[in-house]
Amino acid sequence: MTRGTTPEVPLSRLPYVEGVLSAQQVADTAAAIAAMQEPWGAVPWTTGEHVDIWNHVEAAMAMLVGGQVEAAERAYAWIPTMQRADGSWPMKIVGGVADDERGEVNMSAYFAVGLWHHWLVRRDIRFVERYWPSVRAGLDFVVSLQDPFGGIRWTPEDDFCLLTGSSSIYHSLRAGVALADLMDDPQPEWELAGGRLGHAVRTHPDRFADKSTYSMDWYYPVLGGAVRGDAARELLARRWDDFVVPGLGIHCVDTNPWVTGAETCELAMALDVLGDPDSSRRALALLTDMQHLREDDGRYWTGWVYDDPARPGPADEPRDVHWPHEHTTYTAAAVVLAVDALGETYGHATPGSGIMRGTSLAPHFDEIALECDCTSTSVR
Repeated sequence: MTRGTTPEVPLSRLPYVEGVLSAQQVADTAAAIAAMQEPWGAVPWTTGEHVDIWNHVEAAMAMLVGGQVEAAERAYAWIPTMQRADGSWPMKIVGGVADDERGEVNMSAYFAVGLWHHWLVRRDIRFVERYWPSVRAGLDFVVSLQDPFGGIRWTPEDDFCLLTGSSSIYHSLRAGVALADLMDDPQPEWELAGGRLGHAVRTHPDRFADKSTYSMDWYYPVLGGAVRGDAARELLARRWDDFVVPGLGIHCVDTNPWVTGAETCELAMALDVLGDPDSSRRALALLTDMQHLREDDGRYWTGWVYDDPARPGPADEPRDVHWPHEHTTYTAAAVVLAVDALGETYGHATPGSGIMRGTSLAPHFDEIALECDCTSTSVR
C-alpha cells in the first residue's frame, strides 16, 4: 500500500462488528481504498479502471468512516471539478477525463448523500457550505428528468427509467432536503419530486425498465427507503431464495452461480433498515458470509463463481474462482458502510451509521399531493 494503515482518528472511534471485523480491520480496508485513489482525488473502481461519481462518493464515505479523513476530503474536493453547466457529471471518467459524456441521474444525485454523511460524522458547516451549490445543481438536473409517472429518466438521451437508480435517487432527495433545511435554502420542488418518485417506486414498478434479473432491482426499493415496513419485508421475502446463497453471499444476477460482495453488503444494510431482530440477524449473517472475499491487507475481491450443479453454465466457464480477477474500491466501501450500520447493534458505530436507515434525513414525502389516477398499491 502507498499509504499507511494508521487512521487519522483513534481506533476507538472507528466502527466494528464483534466477531466479524475489528476496528483495525476497518481501518485497513479504508486505507486500501485510499491506496487506489488517483493523485487528483478520484477513486476508480480498481487501479487503472474508470471512475463514476456514485461509487466515488461511496468510497469517500467509507474512507471517512474508516479514519482516512484527508483522502475522503480530497475525494469530495474533486467532485465539483467534473460537474457540467447543467449540474450533471459524466457517466464515466478515465484518467480525469470524461470517457462517456452522458449525464446519469443516479450518479448526479448521490453527492447529496455523501455531503449529508460528512455532516453527520464531522459536523463541519463550512464543508457543507462549500459543496452545497454543487449538490443543489446536481439535484436540480435530476428532478428535471422526472417522467409523468414519477420515475426519473436514466439520462437525457435515454427514454427509460431504472428502478434501482430511482430508488437511490429517492434516498438522495431526502438527503438533499435535509441539507436544504440546514442551509436555510428551501427546495420545495425536490419534495414534490420525491413524493412522486416514492409513489412510482412503490406502486408502478412495472413502468421501469425490466432489470429484475439483477439483485439490485430487488432490494434497492427497500435500501433507498421508498418501500418500508411490512411491504419491505414481503418484497425481500419474495425473491430471497433466488438471490441468497447461505455461507457465500448473494447473486449479482439470478441466472449465474456468482456471488458479489457489494450487493451482499447492500442487502445487509437493506435488512438493517427494517429494524426488527430477525432482519438484523440475517444482516449479520450476510456480512459474515461475504468475508471469504477479504484479503489480509483489507482489500476485497469483487465476487466468487462457485460450483453449483443446479445452475449449469457454459462447459468452459470457470468455477470456484474469484471473478472478475480484481479488488474493487466499491466492494470495500460497501463493507465499511455495512459494518458501520450494523455496529450500532453488534459492536460500535460512527455518527454516520444511520445514513441508509434515514433516521437523520428529511421525512418521507408521503404527504405530498400526487396527480395520479392509479389504485394499485402493489410492488414488484
